Amino acid sequence: MSKPPLSYPPVRRSDHTDSYHPGTADGEVVADPYRWLEDQGSAETQRFVAAQNALTRSVLDALPQREALLARLTELWNYPRRGAPWEQGGRYFQFRNTGLQNQNVLYVMASVADEGQVLLDPNALSDDGTVALGSLSISPDGSKLAYALSSGGSDWQQWRVRNVDTGADLPERLTDSKFSGAAWLPDSSGFFYNRYPAPAEGRPSTGAILNARVWLHRLDTDMAQDELILERPDQPQWGFSAAVGEDGAYLTVSVWQGTARENLLWVRPVQSREPFTELVGEFRASYRVVGNQGPELYVLTDQDAPLGRLLAWNLETGERRELVPEGPDLLDHVVMVEGGFVLHTLQDASSRLTLIDREGQHKRPLALPGLGSVTDLNGHPDSTEVFVGFTSFLTPAASYRLKLEAASLEPLWTPDLGLDLSGFQVRQEFAVSADGTRVPLFIVGRKGVLDGPPAPALLYGYGGFDISLTPSFEVSRLAWLERGGILAVANLRGGGEYGEAWHRAGTLERKQNVFDDFAACARHLADRGYTTPRQLGIEGGSNGGLLVGATLIQSPELIGAAVAHVGVLDMLRFQHFTIGWAWVSDYGSSDTPQGFAVLRRYSPLHTLKPGRYPATLLTTGDHDDRVVPAHSYKFAAQLQHDQTGDAPVLLRVQTRAGHGAGKPARLIIEEKADVYAFLFAQLAAALD
Repeated sequence: MSKPPLSYPPVRRSDHTDSYHPGTADGEVVADPYRWLEDQGSAETQRFVAAQNALTRSVLDALPQREALLARLTELWNYPRRGAPWEQGGRYFQFRNTGLQNQNVLYVMASVADEGQVLLDPNALSDDGTVALGSLSISPDGSKLAYALSSGGSDWQQWRVRNVDTGADLPERLTDSKFSGAAWLPDSSGFFYNRYPAPAEGRPSTGAILNARVWLHRLDTDMAQDELILERPDQPQWGFSAAVGEDGAYLTVSVWQGTARENLLWVRPVQSREPFTELVGEFRASYRVVGNQGPELYVLTDQDAPLGRLLAWNLETGERRELVPEGPDLLDHVVMVEGGFVLHTLQDASSRLTLIDREGQHKRPLALPGLGSVTDLNGHPDSTEVFVGFTSFLTPAASYRLKLEAASLEPLWTPDLGLDLSGFQVRQEFAVSADGTRVPLFIVGRKGVLDGPPAPALLYGYGGFDISLTPSFEVSRLAWLERGGILAVANLRGGGEYGEAWHRAGTLERKQNVFDDFAACARHLADRGYTTPRQLGIEGGSNGGLLVGATLIQSPELIGAAVAHVGVLDMLRFQHFTIGWAWVSDYGSSDTPQGFAVLRRYSPLHTLKPGRYPATLLTTGDHDDRVVPAHSYKFAAQLQHDQTGDAPVLLRVQTRAGHGAGKPARLIIEEKADVYAFLFAQLAAALD
């Protein structure tokens, strides 16, 4: 029996409107009745959040499976984990977790076999686990750790420096940093990093983040004494990624604008203060520096090669030689090692490794443990060993040592779940999208379930920003699979699984391809008998939240429930908040008539209308300064207003949480319990 519809908290609707491109063919006056929810700090917005959370908790806490799921997730989560180690300055470093620690702990070791000692434990930095370690970098001599901390899920970071020998921090604190690493000087006396203008005091900042600068910080000095290395006030949207080669000779700067792959590439000697040499002076392709041997720079690029190729670029003569031509599979990553390179390619979204020499010859394929993903490749140009991380849907992340001479992987650490996963199976199949494109999807479940009658299924997708969804182990998914659920992960256009052409096919005016691909995967699961539309849930986060929002509006008949995490849902105003302007390369912008016309057709907030929508759970964090929570606030209010059916529309707002990075384990477990309890309840109730 279906339950009566929920009584939603009253939400004020204003008469606010915006006029887009008056006098043009695509001009329109668009209502925005919940514009006031963009003011995160206002008392009215806080009352809205409190009322929504109260409703959501009253529903989720009463679900019959929630407590059992919470207990099982906690049990599943509690197993020791270790990441792939890496070497720097004669020392080895590794992240570990005993099981339920909120944040991973950084260890330093004399060798990979050494038990080591704690170098940095982020769990000791806050009572609630919401202070997280972001970027880090070990100095060339292995004596110092530069590390960046974020609080409450924010993208803003504060840099600190720790003495590796003593474990004590140096006095300096470098604030106002975002989207930055630390590139050390060759003598370990300081490092280059990025800063932005300081955010305004008071309420959480939602304004655009612009005007990145590269600074040089020297150890044991105050931030005020940092040397400004690079700024471009004439190009406020440019961002910079500085790197110093392993031989310490050159400082390279990758200049990016938005999230597009295309970048500029500049170089100069590390100690020079002369202008940079612009190796690439226009945004036409991606150029990633792999390393150098003297004046010869090795660069991975997709210029004239959408699947990637490796070049040798002589800085003195300007000569460019092709070492690895474009092949049939995506050349995703290259690591320079003694005498050659390790190539990481993707074949139908799964990893392959190949060894080659410095001239691109003598290829030797490396056998991996199975169909899965290489997560780490840690090596140096003068090293004879590489540390490899590997995972798959049914294989927890394990680490291996690749000895170049033997060209084989030696296991270093394989986690023990205490579970037998042999009863589960992974399949890869291909759906056919609306225009005939083959769309890969991985399907995971118990062997008997996959070949049995239709079962509850969860379809996950992203489809954007050149991000590849490759096989990976998430222990929380076992709680879904153990109970007879099926998991499907779709590799949609807009992602990076098949290179730049695949990415571009899901951007700008082609964004509808992504939604069509996802709908095709949903139909495929039903047509093959894995599930039925009423038993199918969909899930995605960030750009994947946009995917979920668009799908529940465009194709509600294909799904029984939807979960959208930190979604980009207001496509007419995303560019006005924090780093949203950077997404214009994938989405376009309502600031142009052409962009407005495209975005207006699929923007989830603006294509809602009264109707029967599937059960929906929206999640966000009140400290999300990447996709500001107003996206979820406004969409939840509008969807509750327009829902004419009985299916619930819930908004879950996590306090002291951001976009997802650095979220403590206890909050992840609680959210997963809510999500799976919601999905099981809705997908089972749909069959009553």
